[in-house]
Amino acid sequence: MTLEKVREMIANHLGKELEDVQAESTFEELGIDSLEIAELVMDFEDEMGVELTIEEPLLSVGAFYEFLEKQAK
Repeated sequence: MTLEKVREMIANHLGKELEDVQAESTFEELGIDSLEIAELVMDFEDEMGVELTIEEPLLSVGAFYEFLEKQAK
């Protein structure tokens, strides 16, 4: 999965424009709380066909992308 796809899915989930969701965007800046992070994880589980386990705080779009890359391996 590419960073662009991750940004796109997050933007769609939030109803935001793609350019508003950058790798360096923090979830706090985007207005994402822990419940929405859990919902995003479920969306990505469905998209990727894997079960994702979060073991550390994910604070930004880029950190979320890196987490997904590690989980996909």
